[in-house]
This record gives sequence, structure tokens and C-alpha cells, in this order.
Amino acid sequence: MVPTAAVGFALDDTRLLADVCGVNDYNLRVLERLLGVPVFVRGNELSLESPDPGVRELFSAVIEQLLSSIDDGLPASPELITAIHASLTPDGSGAASGNANGTASFKDSAIQVPGAFSKVYPRTANQALYLRGLASHDITVAVGPAGTGKTYLAVAWALREVLSKARRRLVLTRPVVEAGESLGFLPGDLGQKISPYLRPLYDAMEALVPYDVVKRLEDNHTIEIAPLAYMRGRSLNNCVVILDEAQNTTKEQMKMFLTRLGEGSVAVVTGDATQIDLPRKSESGLVHALKVLSDIDDIFVCRLDGRDVVRNPLVRKIIDAYESEI
Repeated sequence: MVPTAAVGFALDDTRLLADVCGVNDYNLRVLERLLGVPVFVRGNELSLESPDPGVRELFSAVIEQLLSSIDDGLPASPELITAIHASLTPDGSGAASGNANGTASFKDSAIQVPGAFSKVYPRTANQALYLRGLASHDITVAVGPAGTGKTYLAVAWALREVLSKARRRLVLTRPVVEAGESLGFLPGDLGQKISPYLRPLYDAMEALVPYDVVKRLEDNHTIEIAPLAYMRGRSLNNCVVILDEAQNTTKEQMKMFLTRLGEGSVAVVTGDATQIDLPRKSESGLVHALKVLSDIDDIFVCRLDGRDVVRNPLVRKIIDAYESEI
């Protein structure tokens, strides 16, 4: 039988202990999910028991970084705890790397959206790289499977830009090719026809800020819905433009989209090259663009994979299963 050893932290400040534990001990449940073992509070001590020295080391590193972050004025949110854990286990092995610089990099990459429910932290090393790319390039392309945060992080960054007045407008677009349906057969005006296809973008916005903020941005035309087919001939100035589900663009559509950028605008292109819904004879505009634009340094490409999935852990297993079949 492998002996079980304990590691603990005694916190003299009861308010600090409450901050670490979170509302209804929710932060502890997050720690338990990340570490795979129970975390206990006895009096003023936070402790963990595990026969695995790597888990004990990782627990100590996460708590130390969390306490340091609280000292720096950051709230002990589940998002921060997840980001700290991810920064300490960049290879996904579950073993602590001891890389304090990595933790600082994750915290520095965080997005504070004005009026948001909480700060948005990257949860994997690739997500942190993605956010740094968004901040430093006029065109950013994020490619990866479902659940890797491609759309969510793009929307968070874009909302920060428009709500802080750094950019005048947020333009949302995507190709409409799913289920072989035509926009003309859907009820309502153009905005109502395209809205169901942009629902993932709206879900991300409503997860970040109150609904009335999104409604206000729509009413004053700070958020614009622009069907991809209707963008030809436009010049978009001082905007953040998000092209979602870009794997379903044709080569011609992708070229048209990328050449819409005007002065002061930035573009974010997201897509999953494994879920192309185009007719078999059509080459994906996203796949084609990744090849022909690879030598342009000013275009940043972030490739996410199964290790970056931040949805239900089962999603990662499903993606891995499908990839192993290919």
C-alpha cells in the first residue's frame, strides 16, 4: 500500500482563507477537479492528502501563486485558479513545472472587459499565446477543435476594445452553409435571418457582460452583424472584425474578407479545419489561407489542439477519440 502524505497551508487571516475558498467553497471544488483529490479546510488550515508527491508539489505551487496574486490585488476567482494551474502544467502532464515566469505570463495576458462579470484568463499556454497574438497583430488566425476557446477569447478581446473606446465598432460575420439551408427560407429581416448562425458569438458576449450591455451596443450600432456574402466592396475602418467558422469559407470569400480591413482595424479569424461543411469539391478558404499566407509575419496564427479544450473534460476525450481514428 502506498503511504499517503499531507501538505497544508496555515492562513492566519480568516478573510484570506475565505477568499481562497471562494463563495460556498467553490474555489476548493475547482482545485479538487484540477488536482483529482479532495482539498480540506480544518480551522485555519488548507490541506491536501495524496500519495503522489507531484500532486502535493502542484497543490503547494498553486496555493503559493494564488496567495501572491491576492497580495497583488487580484480576486481569487475560479478562472484565476484554473489559469495558475495551467501555467504550472504547460505540457498537460499534471506535474508542476515550477515556472513562476509562466504564471506571470498567464496573468499578464488576462483581459479586463469593462463592466464584465470577471476578468478573463487564459487557461492553457496556447490560449495565453493566442491573447498575446491578438494584442500585437492586425490579423490573428486561431485554428483548433471545438471547446478550445477560439471564439470566446476573440469576443472577450473585441469587447474590451469597443467598450474601452479603443475601436469604434465590432463587426461579427460568418459563412452560412450549414444544413444546406438558404437565408431566404428563414423568417424575418436580414439581421434576424443571420442571427441564429451567430448565436455562439452572442453566447460568448452574454457570458462576459450583462445582456443590457450587449443590447445597448446593438442599439447604438457598436455591434454590427454583417453576413459574409454582403461584405464585398466594403472598407471597414477602426473596427474589430471577427470571422467565425472560417473553415466554411471558400478561397474567394476568404480573400474578399481579408481585404476588407481599413485603417485602424483588426481582424480575428477562427475555425476548425476538421469540421468543414463545404461541398466536397470546394477547398476551404481557411485551409488555403494558412498555406498561401504563411510567410507574412504580420499575420499571427495560433494552433490549438485537444490539450486546450476547456469545456467538459469529456469533450477532450471525444476529440482525442476522433483524432485517433483519422
